[in-house]
Amino acid sequence: MKFKQLSALALALLLPLTALAEDMLAPALAPSRPKNVIIMIGDGMGPAYTTAYRYFKDNPDTEEVEQTVFDRLLVGMASTYPARVSGYVTDSAAAATALATGSKSYNGAISVDLQKQPLETIMERAKKRGLSTGVAVTCQVNHATPAAFLSHNESRKNYDEIAATYINTDADVLLGGGQKYFTAPMLEAFRNKGYQVINDFNLLQNVTQPKVLGLFADVQLPWAVDEPDAHRLSTMTNKALALLSQNPQGFVLMVEGSQIDWAGHDNDIVAAMGEMDEFAHAVEAVEQYVRSHPDTLMVVTADHNTGGMSIGRDGKYAWYPEVIKAVKASPETLAAKALADDNWPQLLADGLGFAIDDELKARFDHARMQGKDVLAQAIKHEIDLRSNTGWTTSGHTGVDVQVFATGPGAELFIGNQDNTDIANKLVSLLPKPKKATAASVPVPAPAPASAPVSAN
Repeated sequence: MKFKQLSALALALLLPLTALAEDMLAPALAPSRPKNVIIMIGDGMGPAYTTAYRYFKDNPDTEEVEQTVFDRLLVGMASTYPARVSGYVTDSAAAATALATGSKSYNGAISVDLQKQPLETIMERAKKRGLSTGVAVTCQVNHATPAAFLSHNESRKNYDEIAATYINTDADVLLGGGQKYFTAPMLEAFRNKGYQVINDFNLLQNVTQPKVLGLFADVQLPWAVDEPDAHRLSTMTNKALALLSQNPQGFVLMVEGSQIDWAGHDNDIVAAMGEMDEFAHAVEAVEQYVRSHPDTLMVVTADHNTGGMSIGRDGKYAWYPEVIKAVKASPETLAAKALADDNWPQLLADGLGFAIDDELKARFDHARMQGKDVLAQAIKHEIDLRSNTGWTTSGHTGVDVQVFATGPGAELFIGNQDNTDIANKLVSLLPKPKKATAASVPVPAPAPASAPVSAN
């Protein structure tokens, strides 16, 4: 009798747990649909970049290695390979096409398929559903990544063609560089369409209403390390959020830390950490926005890895971020100043944070005689040796990248996925397309009585 009572009790206890497990798997408990979607792309930001940034920001006076915003928000990984025709290593255009459309394409493609036909982007879908859209980037606004979210072209190199299409995107916020690609008639067309057109970064604070086209540099914005107090990307991000949030239907915003990639191509660890720091500021700004707007989803990832950076090199088990922290400007800027100053050894010593002995002075002097680019390369090489930073390439690599997320629907991005999965998940979270009402469905006119009726 007691056995039967215990069995009944066990069954009674198990039934609610079984029901709970079934409820957890039920569609009714699927992630809620966000009102706003923010996708942030650290261009070229492979896993070594976020790891290096953790050590770069570490307080050496504490035993613990402090977490960064990237550690806090990490949820998964993503593969980045392009369409088979381009092999396993993607470029920014094919990767951005995957993230914007959910489809693989060839390297160089701007949201077109293998037949060079347009692929619908998340921005275009959002516009059709009444949402506002915008981009904020540190490269030219018509560069590969923003272009793939806003336009269609068979080649990322067609900068002028891509810029010319932006008048038809109806994007509410366009912030970045690229003045050289927008002619006076093009800018006038934007004004005629109701856009505020500005090229002075200081005027951005005065903008209170969309729509806005802000072009703050001839091509790309300055290196973040050269303007440590400017915080251009986080400022543009905050302004974009303030403007786009005026739409009660919601918005889709793409933010790119574009020049992480450019620093990787240059094998420039100083510029790379400067760009990582500013991108982290922008991510933290959005994280704060999500906290105060719990109907907002943020997804952060990289389009690919650049440079093959290694934290340690040449068999030495060490990395010295304090060397990088001591450098006061980008190697490119230091080289330009050294070329224009007769007292260049002292200038470089002050800018680099270490003494220039006779042997190093001779090497720098030889490089200086060959011009700015060669001198900048020599400076970067010396910083790499002293910090023990390694690089494997000046191009991209095919490693998987990290995925970070917070907000409603963030759990969809947990685990391993492809970059196309990220796009398709984001699209699935957009508001459902409005169904046409009976009154809005056009009724075809009756065929003339004399017209033959087809059997088909």
